[in-house]
Amino acid sequence: MSSDPAQDAAPFAQAPSAEVPSAEVSFARAPFTEALNALGPFFSVRQHAAGAAPRPPWQPMSRLAPGSDALLEHVAAVRAGLARTHGVPPERVESRVAASVAHLGLAARLLSPALALAVLRRRALAGSLDALWWQPVLGRPVPLSVAAEDTGAGAEGTGGGGPGTAHADASPAAFLGTYLADGPVAGLDAAFASLSVPPAVLRGNVASALHGATAAFAAGAGPGPAATARAALTRLLTGPALRGAVGTAPNGAFRRRSCCLIYRAAPDRAGPVCGDCVLLDRRRGRG
Repeated sequence: MSSDPAQDAAPFAQAPSAEVPSAEVSFARAPFTEALNALGPFFSVRQHAAGAAPRPPWQPMSRLAPGSDALLEHVAAVRAGLARTHGVPPERVESRVAASVAHLGLAARLLSPALALAVLRRRALAGSLDALWWQPVLGRPVPLSVAAEDTGAGAEGTGGGGPGTAHADASPAAFLGTYLADGPVAGLDAAFASLSVPPAVLRGNVASALHGATAAFAAGAGPGPAATARAALTRLLTGPALRGAVGTAPNGAFRRRSCCLIYRAAPDRAGPVCGDCVLLDRRRGRG
């Protein structure tokens, strides 16, 4: 496995489909979308009009509700992808393993543009899953679109439907803290908690996804924004949403204190682990 768990999960974290441009909804090329798109596919977003319903294969992310058909179908597709990779029937892959891997991939997809937008523009990406649409695809980051804020709607970060007015006095960590605790990530966590993914694993997935997003952002955004992103990461990892989810390896490297469980998809339940996994140093110690 690579050092980036989001990249490791990407082939399995989205259900198969193909990205098809909408013929009915015009996706604005607003400056904020151009800035995010330049950072790479995990950061890329489109924007659609508030209240619009993009054509299929676009789907509202709010359908990923606890116990929903959309959630179960997505996890089943991830399970099938993991099974194909390891040459086993889908029923040999534990459902909670597929659910955790799916959660990690989607958390990385939601957090990457949110981090970049908070750092670069002091804006929130979305107030809830209701403002986000996606296309379930396999093997690459899912296409993501955010609803444009209604004309005259409230300020960014107040639960509005999309990116709004920037506020220079709000820190990136404050925007992202709300995004984690009361926004789209909280909605995602609630959905996957209904599938028996332990809370510690969910928090570890989010911490891992945020760490990976910060590293990717820092690599392409320049020294100043990179330092701001790292400071926000440090604050968030010690904040209430993620406190206790991570630690450090003997060499000082980032380590989550839980495992995303992807290793259990292998036939012998002993597949490779991610580069930030709590099990990594234990395995090296046995070697």
